[in-house]
Formats: sequence, structure tokens, C-alpha cells
Amino acid sequence: MTAAPVYQGATAEAIRHHYDVSNDFYALWLDSSLTYTCALWDDSGTGLSGVEETLESAQARKLDYLIEGAKAAGARSVLDVGCGWGSLLKRLTGIYGVENAVGLTLSDSQAKLMRDVALPGSEIRVENWRDHQPDEGYDAIISIGAFEHFATTGLSRAERVSAYREFFEQCSAWLPTRGRIALQTNIKGNNTVMDKATVRELMFIINTIFPESEIPALSEIVESSEKLFDVVSLRNDPDHYARTCAEWLRRLTANRESAVRLAGEQNVLNYEKYLGASVRHFENRHLGLSRIILEKRR
Repeated sequence: MTAAPVYQGATAEAIRHHYDVSNDFYALWLDSSLTYTCALWDDSGTGLSGVEETLESAQARKLDYLIEGAKAAGARSVLDVGCGWGSLLKRLTGIYGVENAVGLTLSDSQAKLMRDVALPGSEIRVENWRDHQPDEGYDAIISIGAFEHFATTGLSRAERVSAYREFFEQCSAWLPTRGRIALQTNIKGNNTVMDKATVRELMFIINTIFPESEIPALSEIVESSEKLFDVVSLRNDPDHYARTCAEWLRRLTANRESAVRLAGEQNVLNYEKYLGASVRHFENRHLGLSRIILEKRR
């Protein structure tokens, strides 16, 4: 009898190390919807209402892009893997008419905030996607900024691909034929020329800010989904993440005194270092940001 595969992603404790710092701390520097992932900026410089672009409008545009890519509008049931503080769930049920939006998180503080708000039509579960056992399938699946936690630090390429493939096999089982996944994740950049300072910064981000996590290569994502899903569309937006991190850092700096009261001086120093380094690494293409739409094969 073949043994079940061993989970190779970040543990719940590692996830909570980052996301359970303090809801109020994150509220100081994220946008009003608490969307903690790369925004989708309008290159024209204007937002959804035609005025100057804001972080809020860029985050709403990102959510809309992924919802529309997944064909989730009007769906009976949609799964959000790594739902954060619920901005996608709120948009799915409040604007796009989704009957039932299920959000998975490993963060107790995120789940508490969402349950306190009591989003209509949404179900919040503190559980790993690997342990998720829905009563019925889903019409669409969306995952934003969670894929980086699906393989732990130090795995070989083959082990990472195996871990990612398990995720896609689960998604395939939950979706109907031609059902879609909208996936947004950081990816390794194409600039492999790095000095020692750059390597140290990247290792600081992984070890201190996102322990037990790993940045996938784009080719690993495509390989692990082969024969299960077709790639419908793919875009790489590192400049969008550089701009997002720069805006987060600006907001954190503007609210530094309150941030220190909430999270402590060392935490604030770590986040300032991480956000500043991220701006540089996206600009220099040491990191990329991929938005992929995948469709289940016949």
C-alpha cells in the first residue's frame, strides 16, 4: 500500500509567526480592505473612478482581475485558499453575487477579525488546504499570496514540484471540467546575478519574516500543474509589487510611533527592512510576481 505523501509546506506555527503580529499593526499600513498582497496598478495613473490612483483602487482592481479570470462571478461556491483578512470574500459575495465563499487561513487573528465582521455568505475555516474536505465541489478557486507557503525552505526542485502538484491535484478534484484557478504568487526572478548583500537580504526575508516558506520558480508552477490544468493567461508584474511595497513602507513610516506601540521596535525595524529590500529586489528582478489563470482539462 502506498504511503500518503508527507506535507511539505510551512507549518501553522510559521504562518502565525507572521500574520498574527497584530491586526491593528497591519491596519496602520495596508489599504482599508486589509489586502496584504501585490496590487494591480493602472499604468495610466488613474484609478477606478478616473482620479489619481490609490492603493485602495489598485487592490480592488487586482481582486476584480482574479475574480473575472476565475469566472467566479455569480458562482454557487468559490474557495479562497489563504483568505487573509477577507477582502476577496467580501468582494465575491458583496459585489459578484457568489452564494457561498469559503476562506481558508492558518491565522487565528485573521479568522477572529472576519468572524467578528460576520461577512454574509462567507465561511471561515482555520485549516490547511491539504486537510480541507468540502461536502461539495467548487465552481472556482482563487489563491492570492499563499502559494509561497506550500513548500518549505530547503526542498529540492523535485520535492517542491511534488508538493505543488499535490495542491493542484486537490484543486482538480474540487473543480468541474473547465473550472478555473486564479493564482497570484511571488516567483523567483530572472536576474540571478546577486552580491552577498542581496543574498543576505533575501535570506532575512525568508528566515525572519516568512519562516519555512519558499519562492517558487515559474517553471515549477507550470510543471506541477501539467496534465491537470491548461494555462489560460499569465502575466509577470514585479514593478507592481515594487510600487505596492513602497506604498506600504511609506504608510508604515508615517505611522511608525503607533506601529511601535502595537508591535514593538524590533518588529517595526524588521518590517521596514523587509519592505525596503522587497522594493529593490522586485525592481532588480531578483523577484517576480506572477498572476496565472489555469483551467481544468477535460
